[in-house]
Amino acid sequence: MPRFVNRIVTIGFVALLPACAGMRTRAVKNTSKTFSSVVVDAGHGGKDSGAYRRYGPPEKLVTLDVAERLNRKLRESQLKTVMTRSSDVFIPLDERVNIENSQKNAIFVSIHFNDSRRRGIRGFETYYHSGVSFDLASRIQEKLMTIPHSANRGIHTANFRVLRNATCPAVLVECGYLSNRNEGGQARDWEYRELLADRIAEAIVEQRYGAGVYKGSPQLAAQLQQSSESSSGSTGPAPAAEHR
Repeated sequence: MPRFVNRIVTIGFVALLPACAGMRTRAVKNTSKTFSSVVVDAGHGGKDSGAYRRYGPPEKLVTLDVAERLNRKLRESQLKTVMTRSSDVFIPLDERVNIENSQKNAIFVSIHFNDSRRRGIRGFETYYHSGVSFDLASRIQEKLMTIPHSANRGIHTANFRVLRNATCPAVLVECGYLSNRNEGGQARDWEYRELLADRIAEAIVEQRYGAGVYKGSPQLAAQLQQSSESSSGSTGPAPAAEHR
């Protein structure tokens, strides 16, 4: 009887090995200062519209637009880029992970817009999972906060699949709330989407090459300065978010 029980225990242990192997944490290589490529991920797409609120366009469309603008700016700054999607198609999360992990010396930046049932909530958020991604997340959030009238919703850790399964520094940027009247309306403006891409690109280029290297659009810089001078002051942090 003991021998029979022992055999069952052994079989059970062997059966659990594949599951345990799948639970192992992937090793993340710290390329946050040495990367030569950027994987630009436009959130959602195809049958997955993402956030879809009355004040803003479907999330899948504005994430693609910002991602394409970001892609162009990074290439102009002599960085190689790979886009997870370049049209309105559905890309499964695991395929996005495979794309980011197939690059040898890269970082991953996923573009999203936020949503809440509370229409007063607004602001920028940046997420990361691995500690090696914190500096990049902080820099992106800092640059987004130079946009006049912006609300700082902070930098947070998250267990999103594209972050937790990444083998390189990876961040996810929430570029405002489509459910908010002001930010949803801004998302419809191509100049504002250009500004979002410009600030994210500046953060990425400075993360790699240092401050003062990035050359953004002079027109955007002038608009930013004019808007900042006409502002009566920046708004304070908004209440805690309601995440999707």
